[in-house]
Amino acid sequence: MALENSVFTLSPESLSPPVVEKGKVQVEEASEVMVSTGVFHVSEELGHVVTTDTAHPSANRSWKSKLAERQANAASDEYVKKLPRVMEKERGRFGWAKRRKRQRYVEKNGRCNVSHGNMRETYRYLTDIFTTLVDLNWRCSLFVFVMAYAITWLFFGAIWYLIAYLRGDLDHLEDETWTPCVNNVNGFISAFLFSIETETTIGYGYRVITDQCPVGTMLLLLQAILGSMVNAFMVGCMFVKISQPNKRAETLVFSKNAVISLRDDKLCLMFRVGDLRSSHIVGANMRAKLIKSKQTQEGEFIPLDQTDISVGFETGDDRLFLVSPLVISHEIDHHSPFWDMSQGQLEKDDFEMVVILEGMVEATGMTCQARSSYLADEVQWGHRFSPMMSLAEGFFDIDYGAFHQTLEVDTPSCSAHELSLAAARLEAHLYWSISSKLDEEKWEGSSLTNQSGKQLDNGKGGVVGPTFIVGEITRIQEQSGPGELNGCVTTDQSESEA
Repeated sequence: MALENSVFTLSPESLSPPVVEKGKVQVEEASEVMVSTGVFHVSEELGHVVTTDTAHPSANRSWKSKLAERQANAASDEYVKKLPRVMEKERGRFGWAKRRKRQRYVEKNGRCNVSHGNMRETYRYLTDIFTTLVDLNWRCSLFVFVMAYAITWLFFGAIWYLIAYLRGDLDHLEDETWTPCVNNVNGFISAFLFSIETETTIGYGYRVITDQCPVGTMLLLLQAILGSMVNAFMVGCMFVKISQPNKRAETLVFSKNAVISLRDDKLCLMFRVGDLRSSHIVGANMRAKLIKSKQTQEGEFIPLDQTDISVGFETGDDRLFLVSPLVISHEIDHHSPFWDMSQGQLEKDDFEMVVILEGMVEATGMTCQARSSYLADEVQWGHRFSPMMSLAEGFFDIDYGAFHQTLEVDTPSCSAHELSLAAARLEAHLYWSISSKLDEEKWEGSSLTNQSGKQLDNGKGGVVGPTFIVGEITRIQEQSGPGELNGCVTTDQSESEA
């Protein structure tokens, strides 16, 4: 074809927008498109004409058309900015996005994610000032420790300076015949230093109280008593804070994930715990709680309801001898909150399992508590923990590199309730199958032993039937009448005893 892939250029006048004349002024409508030139591409294969518009550089646009174009561009920019949010909403609506992560009640490091607010009875903290000071962070504790001593030193130093000022000791510094209350106190600085020496019992011997000042004697006794109380209180707070077993819990580790698999043909929820130190936890005890919101039958909504999870309290398995890492197992039975939970429901469920390990530190004798938690997406269905203990020469070797590792094993995806029902049906089927087979064997044996194997003829051609044993009574069943009944030949015959 001669016209194939040929290009035709249109004249700009042929596509000029319509112009409305109002008097002598030509007004262009803002809704009209700008002047363009068209290029036709003719193709025999496509069978149609495609037009491409290009802007004409020499076209003049009015201010209304420019304003409309600017508003359209601004609207398109806003839509592009909002587009990711809309796509996120659409993905959440149709289930494309991932499940929103649950807010933890207890962090993995054991910190409780709870903030107390709007507490109006703050005076209760002052009634237990010792525990309040111990619970403060180290920065505040050190600040309180320094300020407690500094304030007492300054307070008694000011009183010693006031006594010297009121007695006139500062006016008779050069008078050797004058007996001051405290020797060599000539200002506030020297009074402050004497207060420090008195409270800390340093006693350099340069500044000494005299016997001509009874008020100073009473103040000296008061400062010594109060100084001892301040020392005992602050040193006690620092000692308790230093010896707190909170850091001991850092060496008690929990596995990153919990697993669900079969143990002795029963579904079990398991997690691993270990102690990194050589000094042991005495009287270690394990507890577990399920944190999940629920609604009662009366319509009451209980947020973060706590349900106890048994980890061997009835059998004593919750009391641990934590010398090597142990796998804590929770058997999912009809008392368990996971009784009706299957693998599919686990992926959709939203809960948190808090595990608590308590025990006494062997070195200090103080009680230690380590905590951790597992969300629903941190529970792996069909896994079990990798072995990490091996027998070396003379000792057992623990490989903590495999502490968090798991292995995938064959595990049914149904719930423990469904698994129990299936096992019960299988057991019932086997019971009836075995009992029916035993009945058949007993029937065949009794028939063979009790049947005489010969026919008793009484002259009438009668045939005596087989012998049946019912309890301890033996009888002969005879059937009379011609014909055949139930596959047996029956004749008229009188009864006889076996």
